[in-house]
Amino acid sequence: MKPARHYLARQPITDDRQQLVGYELLYRNSQDSLHNALGGTLEADTALLTNLLGSVQQTNGLLEDKLVYLNVGEAMLMSEMVELLPANRVRLEVSARLASSRELLARMRSLRQQGFTFSLDHFELTPSVEPFLDQVSAVKLDVQRLTPAILSSAADRLRHYPLLRIAERVEAPSQFRLCQELGLEAFQGYHFAHPETLTGQSLPPGLYNVLRLLSLVRADAPIAEIETILKTDLALSLKLLRFVNSAAAGQPVRIQSFAHAVTVLGYRRLYRWLTLLLITSETAARPHSVLVRTATVRARTLENLAERLGLPQTQRDILFICGLFSLLDVTLDVPMQTILRQVALPAEVSATLEHRTGRAGDLLALVCSLERMDTGAATTRLAQDQDLDAQTVNDCHCEAIGWAETLGL
Repeated sequence: MKPARHYLARQPITDDRQQLVGYELLYRNSQDSLHNALGGTLEADTALLTNLLGSVQQTNGLLEDKLVYLNVGEAMLMSEMVELLPANRVRLEVSARLASSRELLARMRSLRQQGFTFSLDHFELTPSVEPFLDQVSAVKLDVQRLTPAILSSAADRLRHYPLLRIAERVEAPSQFRLCQELGLEAFQGYHFAHPETLTGQSLPPGLYNVLRLLSLVRADAPIAEIETILKTDLALSLKLLRFVNSAAAGQPVRIQSFAHAVTVLGYRRLYRWLTLLLITSETAARPHSVLVRTATVRARTLENLAERLGLPQTQRDILFICGLFSLLDVTLDVPMQTILRQVALPAEVSATLEHRTGRAGDLLALVCSLERMDTGAATTRLAQDQDLDAQTVNDCHCEAIGWAETLGL
């Protein structure tokens, strides 16, 4: 297989409670384009689909158990190549700008008989889309392109069809609320990753001890100080003991005290466990499970990139923490400055989280660009600045997605 010249991203689709219901796979080329790379000529689509299937095969977690939306052009749709995709896992996304010819509609009916389902993109209130509406299971409404009045009319028109109405390119909480008011059932975009103005909030009480422990571990404090906090937090101490027992499974180790547990685990592994516990805690994760997944994938992708770049273990750990904490302000609804005051982090981590500076900030910008896929050229430029090619970035990202899914987030 030729090295990939395209970047693969996976954008979540959520319900009105921001719980994950599916993904759209975005596969963009290195040109300055806002559009998915699939949907061109048959030759181009075939090459991209081959690379996509190769990336998917690297990790079972890329598709996982959620429905995946994938743009396909007319040439690909009419070819046998599309039948290589798993019909029960993939929803084929077609553009409403295509001519609804007899041949195209017949092909869609044939694929539906094979178990495929369809979604309709670029929806507009025009007679030309009517033939598609009986063939699709979902319709996407672009909130950046449609005015609120047209969006409302479209939502009402589609209410009469047995299909899922998805608001796409939802980039702000105000847009999310508008779409909720219109009764739309699903949402795509990064509205949940853009905080509104946060002032005066404090950290949830249940996370305070986790942050205290993170500070102590980071400062290489005596085990006795760590043990003192664990003795005052029954829930946290039980979680730690379960984790240590799991980590020591198969070894003749009997945990005799909290101090012994910390010794067996080691400060580095304890620090990693505490950071994961912080973002996956019940307080943090209940309303924002998609954010938790995104932050975890960011962390692992950054760690993988650091390894490919030959960076030392200390730098890999720093990048992991940067990725994991990069959405913590949105997850907890607490300003990042408040969080940074509560936990002693390396100066590079604090600077990256607050100002996105330094090499860690550049690598974090690359991963965020990959998530958003604003433009293929922007992602390419950020990757080239770090001496990374598309294949390496895709491999690191795909492995991170699979790894995050093994955590059961």
